[in-house]
Amino acid sequence: METLSLVITIAAIVLGVILLLRILAKPFRFIFKLLLNTALGFALLWIINFFGGEIGLTLSLSLVNALVVGFLGIPGVLLLLAIHFFL
Repeated sequence: METLSLVITIAAIVLGVILLLRILAKPFRFIFKLLLNTALGFALLWIINFFGGEIGLTLSLSLVNALVVGFLGIPGVLLLLAIHFFL
């Protein structure tokens, strides 16, 4: 009888850990994706400044701009360029 109780307890603990990991995975996945996109956005802004400096096309390398590009991707770069030209 003790063996059955031990097996049920271990199964409940394993199930609880799996459930907890599944619940916590979504926020971590979102944070990781945001950080990755922000880093890629920062790199894209740097490339635009590096090559666009010759023709006067520059965007500031700030965390806000990197986050905009991180959230929106390529349309974010186009949005920042439009804001730069129209404002």
